[in-house]
Amino acid sequence: MTVMAKRERLAAAIEGRPVDRPPVALWRHWPVDDQRPEDLAWAAVKFQQQYDFDFVKVTPASSFCVRDWGATDEWRGHYHGTREYDPRVVTSAEDWRRLEPLDPTQGALGAQLEALRLIREGLGPDVPIIQTVFGPLSQAKNLAGQPRMLAHLRQAPEAIEAGLRTIQGTTRSFVEAVLQLEIDGIFYAVQHAQAHLLAADEYRRFGCAYDRPILERTSSGWLNVLHLHGENVHFDLFSDYPVQVINWHDRETPPSLAGGQEWFPGAVCGGVRQEQTLLYGTAEDVRAEVADAIAQTGGRRLIVGTGCVTPVTAPAGNLRAVRQGVETSA
Repeated sequence: MTVMAKRERLAAAIEGRPVDRPPVALWRHWPVDDQRPEDLAWAAVKFQQQYDFDFVKVTPASSFCVRDWGATDEWRGHYHGTREYDPRVVTSAEDWRRLEPLDPTQGALGAQLEALRLIREGLGPDVPIIQTVFGPLSQAKNLAGQPRMLAHLRQAPEAIEAGLRTIQGTTRSFVEAVLQLEIDGIFYAVQHAQAHLLAADEYRRFGCAYDRPILERTSSGWLNVLHLHGENVHFDLFSDYPVQVINWHDRETPPSLAGGQEWFPGAVCGGVRQEQTLLYGTAEDVRAEVADAIAQTGGRRLIVGTGCVTPVTAPAGNLRAVRQGVETSA
């Protein structure tokens, strides 16, 4: 088969058509570099130039969307590149009602738009780019801390819903601004649809109700990815979400990639364990998981990747092995 361009290959994978090889992408955090748009853009561009993935998922610090509400955080050496929050913005239930809508073109949100402009300029028009967007519950968790956020959700639901409405409106405006920059879609991160955190009915009320109005604004994007973080996920809540790709920790929690394809009509993304294999394994281990992912799906409706971020300490040889694994399958 003739070698496909990245956009052509991804579109074919989403639609279930034959591909010259399965698309592949990895992404990671950029601790310290993620504090200035110029540095984040430089790191993202160089990573793509080094590995030549089929799309670039831009991964800012999670605080980019809550910093202008007063959140403060710092990197303390976590191997995922994630940052710690201290102190929290929301301490009482009534604090949720005090959140004000943010202008997506100003402050930390505006800085992230500038990073996207620089990344598009650095990579040119042929490389698909998607921007990370955290769902309102994830942002609420970073504002209050997980235990307090869950307590407010159950003890003061009307107060937290006032905050979720404000977060949703700001996020919706940010998504609209992103898609005006020739960005191809968003990577929408859901972190609380896990049975050990929220029951399905709780996630419907506090998650789905606020996710959907945001995702409705993504119709101009053709490469929208839903990320379901964690274990014991309520998969049945998401089969009709308006996205083209779904990504989850398929090696750590059901369903498998093949199982996911039975209920989701677009492409599935995953196949490689982020820690046991990508961080601690060998290149041979990586290639074996890539081969298994392709065998599970017949190489159709598949994007090879990992269930979440690539650890910043993962060996370069293992990252190369993911990229090389799809070539040897062709």
